[in-house]
Amino acid sequence: MAVYILGLAIFAQGTSELMLAGLLTDIAADLGVSIPQAGLLISAFAIGMLLGAPILAVLTQRWSRRTALLAFLAIFAATHVIAALTSDYRVLFATRVVGAFVYAGFWSVGAATAIGLVSETARGRAMSIVAGGLTVATIIGLPAGTFIGQHLGWRGAFWAVALMSIAAMIGVLAKVPDTRSTTTPRIREELRAMANGPVLLLFGTTVLATAALLVTFGYLGALLTNTTGLATEWVPVVLAVYGAGSLLGIAVGGRTADAYPIRTLLVGISGVIATSILLALTAAHIAPVTILVFLLGAFGFGTNPVLNTRVFTLAPTATTLGAAGNVASFNIGITAGPWLGGLALAAGMNYPSLAWIAALLGAAALTLVACSQALPPKAPSRPPRAQAEIAH
Repeated sequence: MAVYILGLAIFAQGTSELMLAGLLTDIAADLGVSIPQAGLLISAFAIGMLLGAPILAVLTQRWSRRTALLAFLAIFAATHVIAALTSDYRVLFATRVVGAFVYAGFWSVGAATAIGLVSETARGRAMSIVAGGLTVATIIGLPAGTFIGQHLGWRGAFWAVALMSIAAMIGVLAKVPDTRSTTTPRIREELRAMANGPVLLLFGTTVLATAALLVTFGYLGALLTNTTGLATEWVPVVLAVYGAGSLLGIAVGGRTADAYPIRTLLVGISGVIATSILLALTAAHIAPVTILVFLLGAFGFGTNPVLNTRVFTLAPTATTLGAAGNVASFNIGITAGPWLGGLALAAGMNYPSLAWIAALLGAAALTLVACSQALPPKAPSRPPRAQAEIAH
């Protein structure tokens, strides 16, 4: 049950991460700023996510994990209350940075908590449940936030996230064990454990695979309306199809991640490459595009459980910074993908060209997977007895 509570908390916070896409016009009009200025609120969130995971993973290392999770959720809820009350764009910008900062910390500590609650053979499934919260936020949270914003104003959406975060706090307090390591994690030892070829290649794979997915998805709505010719009112439906594929992919990937990690990566990334190529070739036709959008979500999210958990196999002593490295890697990919897509569009390339870029990024990710397999095998180090023991 505790793992599902963590997934619920990610759903609440992930809804905030995603919902601004449908609220920018209203925010800009209400605060008297341009839409591009309002769009910088999304960049503010990305900044907070990139910085939060490693910094908070280190600062809270002496805390019990439940205490850290509750603190992150409390601050996250508070930033949304302040955001709902402010009429100052600068204050709203600051709340997005701080909210994302603690959200990244929650991801880091929450992932380590979920991994610690299950056996080694169930890590992938546990992470598929936790990360599935973000997938559900894509399917339900994003349109719900937009709906609330349309009917109650954008501030209503922020109040809703604050209430969901408080509900998640109650769940964490009730169901997540108050675990604490009997010894303080040694950051230098964790850094040494992570400073090896397989771990660095894993993080690089995460960056490239995530960027390959986001370079297309970041501009999917524009591709559907400008290239495919889909009516605007049908775009949310196709986005929901993407979300359904993502949910299926992460569920299947969670079941295969522990037993077949490399095979799961190869199938998922190869699927993204093939789907991207077909999408580039058929972007003007609604029927194949709809099917391919579903497959893009399925293959893209199918790799997430492996990418989230494999660091704990490759560097078992790096429980604190390993999770933080995962969060940072994902967010670099999330930032880099749309950025590369924007550069391509600014250079005069069309929307289908973004799918070709996705295929190239996917090929680069596959290359890193192959390189990791070509490295000489290394005997896995065991975490120190004292560090592995947990006091309740």
